[in-house]
Amino acid sequence: MNVDLTNSLAQASRRGMLMLGLAALLPALAGCAATAGSPASVAAPYFPPPGGWARKAPAELGIDPAALAAAVQFAQARETTRALDFSDQEATFGTRLGSMPTERARTNGLVIYKGYVVAEFGDTGFVDPTYSVAKSMLATVAGVAVRDGRIALDEAVGRRVLDGGYASARNAQVTWKQHLQQETEWEGSLWGKNADFVGQAAFGAGERKPRALQAPGSYYEYNDVRINRFALSLLHVFGQPVPQVFKEQVMDPIGASNRWKWVPYHNSYVELNGKQLPSVSGGTRWGGGMWIDSWDMARFGYLWLRGGAWNGRQLLPASYVREALSPSAHGPDYGYLWWLNTQGKNLPGLPASAYAALGAGSNSILVSPEHDLVIVWRWHAGNVAEFATRVIAAIREPAAGVVRQP
Repeated sequence: MNVDLTNSLAQASRRGMLMLGLAALLPALAGCAATAGSPASVAAPYFPPPGGWARKAPAELGIDPAALAAAVQFAQARETTRALDFSDQEATFGTRLGSMPTERARTNGLVIYKGYVVAEFGDTGFVDPTYSVAKSMLATVAGVAVRDGRIALDEAVGRRVLDGGYASARNAQVTWKQHLQQETEWEGSLWGKNADFVGQAAFGAGERKPRALQAPGSYYEYNDVRINRFALSLLHVFGQPVPQVFKEQVMDPIGASNRWKWVPYHNSYVELNGKQLPSVSGGTRWGGGMWIDSWDMARFGYLWLRGGAWNGRQLLPASYVREALSPSAHGPDYGYLWWLNTQGKNLPGLPASAYAALGAGSNSILVSPEHDLVIVWRWHAGNVAEFATRVIAAIREPAAGVVRQP
């Protein structure tokens, strides 16, 4: 074989090896490019397993530790004026219908950023009434009913619930959506309380002056009697107690504890399918209600932050979550039993996309999707936004995949 031919074959061999090497390297290079610039590169959100929640140092997530510590110190210094032994309960809300604890915790809370615990203060494991945060939990149970085809939001409740509560011409017009937006103008009494909220003994400082009722769907009024009517109606469509539905369809899937309990009134039991079943309330105005610790409240808020999904399972329809966080026509920036901030008034200083579950006391779950943030703050004075704006000011970089509003 001549030298030129030998050299040509050697060069061809080297070129072939180089091409093979490049061919092997190209998929890896493409993978690196995808990892660096594609949406798939954004890490899947973390979901805490049952019984635990991962913590990260604030600095690891781009939070100024000193600023966050100052925000927590601010929150700790704003203890509620509510009595530690609930001795102010009846003067504030009227005659009790259900049990109350003998004491409450002091102010406490959690800050969950990018899915991780970055701050905790106070006795977060103390099981306490959370008052009207339970309304947002009722909205979640209603989302399960929508998911399972048990209700249609624009349908009259009286088409499915035949216990006499919607028999009058007025009440027959009430829809599920109106209940969720507190615009039913439902008329009547339930568990010994009248929807008019008239009478000092029955309603305490919450007593109201009589007024003419408006057409259902045309007027907003924050009204616990009507919310309790809504809870009773959900009991009927499920055929089982609302707390059981909440546990099986929501709290168990998100890894909540077994410490929480939804306490009925002493007289809020109904005969259904041959059984005495408890109907629960949307708050603790007259005792009872949702008794829960801060950790389980944080899981609940985190479910909503993640659009009703938990670790690959869509517990609530995404469309329902969007609707629930859209303002009603007549409410004060109010969705489906969630307080919204589209007008910037309910949660001053926070983005329009922020929202909250709010209960007396104050007990609060604040969600800011723009910041990938959930804050639980319990037994505090003031607006939860006062704490949240300080936490957000401590964040030195946006959450991954999140675009800050100007």
